[in-house]
Amino acid sequence: MAGPSAIVIVATALGFVLVQLDVSIVNVALATIGRDLHSSFAGLQWVVDAYTVAFAACLLSAGALADRIGARRTFLIGFVLFVCSSVACGVAPTAAILIAARGVQGLGAALLVPCSLALLNHAAEGDAGARARAVSLWTASGSVALAAGPIIGGMLVAGIGWRSIFFVNVPLGAIGIWLTVRNVDETRPGKSAFDLLGQLSAIAFLGTLTAAVITAGSSGWTARPVVLLLAAATVSGVAFAFLESRGQNVMLPLSLFRRRPFTAATIVGFAVNFTLYGAIFLLGLYLQRLHGYSPLQTGLAFLPFCVVLGTANLVAGRLTAKYGARLPMTIGLVIGAIGFAALAPLAAHTPYLAMLAGLLIVPIGIGLVVPAMTTALLASVEKERSGIASGVLNTVRQAGGALGVAVLGSFLAAHGIAGMRLSFIVSAALMLAVVAVAFSGLRDAPDGKRSQT
Repeated sequence: MAGPSAIVIVATALGFVLVQLDVSIVNVALATIGRDLHSSFAGLQWVVDAYTVAFAACLLSAGALADRIGARRTFLIGFVLFVCSSVACGVAPTAAILIAARGVQGLGAALLVPCSLALLNHAAEGDAGARARAVSLWTASGSVALAAGPIIGGMLVAGIGWRSIFFVNVPLGAIGIWLTVRNVDETRPGKSAFDLLGQLSAIAFLGTLTAAVITAGSSGWTARPVVLLLAAATVSGVAFAFLESRGQNVMLPLSLFRRRPFTAATIVGFAVNFTLYGAIFLLGLYLQRLHGYSPLQTGLAFLPFCVVLGTANLVAGRLTAKYGARLPMTIGLVIGAIGFAALAPLAAHTPYLAMLAGLLIVPIGIGLVVPAMTTALLASVEKERSGIASGVLNTVRQAGGALGVAVLGSFLAAHGIAGMRLSFIVSAALMLAVVAVAFSGLRDAPDGKRSQT
């Protein structure tokens, strides 16, 4: 089979590009936004995390909606919502309004990502090799957007101002809508139902947990607001688990986690985003506040990261198609751990060339992991459940990213440069910890093309 056409891959990849671009493009503008809107450090964390929390919390319902009304229709709704909220971000007069608009952006992103994967999987028509190649291109586009975000953002902030980093989404979104309407086929609707109670408890859990960690960075873990937020997170988390284990039409089918490759892929996804999002957040502030880099200089400093990440994604697609997901996932995690360990000795004025090794090694590892992880997950479920399956993976990944910014950012807020060094040590340890998960979890599906365990 020929697999997805180039135009289908471009249309679906554009949705992922927008989503990933807005994860990282804001990082080089944070210092400028903080000065312009008089935002605190915690407020800057929320500018990032309002997006990722809403993204993570709504992904599961978005996957179910895609399975119910069609992935193409849901994909188009996501595009429209994302473009409109981007305009709202660009005109926001206060930090509070910007944070709220970023939350709506996250909702649009939640509709885009699982649908783009479901549309690719549908177009592959069961051809595992074609699916692996298409997913690698889709992943590469998103990874390049994620890594290129600081570069693009730096140029826009320097030349036009920080508001332009949101307006750039408008033409990209319009092109994506046009390509999708003209070239992408609708998927067959399934039977998934909307789980309102599950959705509300998921939002409450992720929101209060992230708020607790961010608040703890400035107030300490024993402060009354932090204790109350942690209690609320515990209650809502238990409620979510109970609802999803007992309900008939749930947003998170726990039966999926009986499949070892599926579980392994989601755990690895959490670890990758926790470390990657946290590192980009920390390094962006580090280069601007301690090295005095401008937004443009900061963006250019991430250029090697961008090039290496995109190249590694493409290589991973070929490796996964030929050898299966297990090999690139495990090797990539080890390489990523080495890269984070190389960044751990950073001091207040470490020269850029001294940190370049870490900036090159980390994207090699992550670039190998992500396409293999995504392919393994899609191969572990039936075609008609690809929407909800990709929703689960990306929910876990975005939750990991939100918590990575919150946790690692709290280390920096509480301990300064020593906290940043601790963050990279924790990141390296976490990447190594999930090596065993990837290696053992995929042993029943060594070719990465089947796994119904």
